[in-house]
Amino acid sequence: MTITSLIKPTLLSLGIIGVIGCSANQATLQPSTQAMQPTSPQATVYYNGDIITMTGDTPQMVEALVTQAGKIAYVGALAEAQSKYANAAQVDLKNQTLLPSFIDPHSHFALVSNTMGQANLTAPPIGSVDSIDKILQALKTYKEDNNIPDGEWVFGWGYDETQLSDGRHPTKDEIDSVLPNNPVYLQHTSGHMGVANSKALAAMDITADSKAPAGGHIARMAGSNEPNGLLQETAMYPFMYVLLNELEPKQAQFFAQTQDYYAKNGVTTAQDGSTTRDAIQFFQSQADAGKLKIDLVALAGVSDLDENLADKDLKWKTYQNGFKVQGTKIIADGSPQGKTAYFTEPYLTPVDGCESDCRGLPSLSQDEINEMFAKAYAHDNQLFIHNNGDAATDMIIEAHEYAVKQTGQAADKDRRTVPIHTQFVRPDQLEAFKKYNMLPSFFTNHAYFWGDVHVKNLGEKRASFLSPIATADKMGLIYTNHSDDTVTPLDPLFSVWSAVNRTSRSGKVIGEEERATPYQALKAITTHAAYELFEEDSKGSLVEGKLADLVILDANPLTVDRNDIRDIKVIKTIKEGKTIYQRPSS
Repeated sequence: MTITSLIKPTLLSLGIIGVIGCSANQATLQPSTQAMQPTSPQATVYYNGDIITMTGDTPQMVEALVTQAGKIAYVGALAEAQSKYANAAQVDLKNQTLLPSFIDPHSHFALVSNTMGQANLTAPPIGSVDSIDKILQALKTYKEDNNIPDGEWVFGWGYDETQLSDGRHPTKDEIDSVLPNNPVYLQHTSGHMGVANSKALAAMDITADSKAPAGGHIARMAGSNEPNGLLQETAMYPFMYVLLNELEPKQAQFFAQTQDYYAKNGVTTAQDGSTTRDAIQFFQSQADAGKLKIDLVALAGVSDLDENLADKDLKWKTYQNGFKVQGTKIIADGSPQGKTAYFTEPYLTPVDGCESDCRGLPSLSQDEINEMFAKAYAHDNQLFIHNNGDAATDMIIEAHEYAVKQTGQAADKDRRTVPIHTQFVRPDQLEAFKKYNMLPSFFTNHAYFWGDVHVKNLGEKRASFLSPIATADKMGLIYTNHSDDTVTPLDPLFSVWSAVNRTSRSGKVIGEEERATPYQALKAITTHAAYELFEEDSKGSLVEGKLADLVILDANPLTVDRNDIRDIKVIKTIKEGKTIYQRPSS
């Protein structure tokens, strides 16, 4: 088996370079209460707290909110609420804050679940792995604690060479030193590369004679063609294919635990940002069995686009018992901290395997992405495109222009194409997003986790315009902001904090002029996030008739010191009137 022969089936199975979608008028919003216990008809009045409606361009607060039968029944004055609903249950917020619950604009539900079957190699403050020695010890301990026999695969996730004292990736030889008898694959925190040991490389028939696939890179030992274990972009796909196959039997085991993780963070609508056809079937089976306590939105892979479009049973943008397939996911480039994101100007630091003009890697050719856009637009599919570098964003804009020309559609049609991450977008590209009615989904957590790395690799100017929410808001763009978990942890309040402060690990402010207001940052995970998913009529703000999807916080993000936003705790998460998470009392 060769790496070249594995690429195509891997792409088809992972959907690693693709996505799908459909038209706004196909969207139907069905309450996920079909998958939960029947909602009580009794009304509930919430009062005596900061009730932020998330309506309008400036913050609006009301005295009371009433929910009934899974929906918001009243928003306004307390006296009128208690008069209209005299027999309602009363919830004294005790000066806590009530908001519409958080909507996840982009994360990877399935990968979050899969991490529960892998060794945790994350660096502080998420984990404790800050050296290669600690990676090796974690792997050895994981095998022992889980009684993994020789010959079976061992997986680890979340290592970050930029946060290791060694300042580099581990090598196959180092992994061999502790696990010589198991194939081992370690997934980088970016999700765009990983390291395999000798047995894992042999299992994929990757040798000194192997050539890197298009859009990928096989790192070599100094002075030779012998692979050192590091595989980037498309070269890592075969290993991700094995990982998903190996962990597939554990999906059901971790499904409820993963939902609880989202609910604990105040999220009632989660996203799986790249979903195989098998995973779509699994998620739907869980939903049909009544096992969803939150809504789950999937983005299918573009490699499955033809098959998905021909599938008469696949209901686009339509909830079925709390689960829906929203659109199609395309991957246009790589990781900025991994130096595989595609830029118009080169990186300022050395790039492995590149001698000059090192600007990263496009994952697709322009012709390929053009045809993907044209096919999706012709079928009214909503597209979500991973892009980090500005050259990748240029490719998206060109593909959009090609597709509208091919289909004869209006360039600004309400299709809500979503460039995902769009981290190093240029001002002229934001203007194109505005012109073409695109919705960028930003990733401000990078300012904290890798802001210092970006300054080093890209320079102050490019780093400072990372995920420019302030500029986007001034331009009137609708934008969202996400965690991309497993890349950074799902924590909406941390994402708000990172957008508002843009403070790096070292305490440096990464682009002070792009600091968002707390209200702008909240819009990105409530009203704007609902709009991204064509759900603005049912979610995202506290309006009569919308779903009673709520979150109660112990403090108000609009009034606390901006540096303290990350410390705000979720007290309760409510899905259609039903409590699905309650913080334990201390």
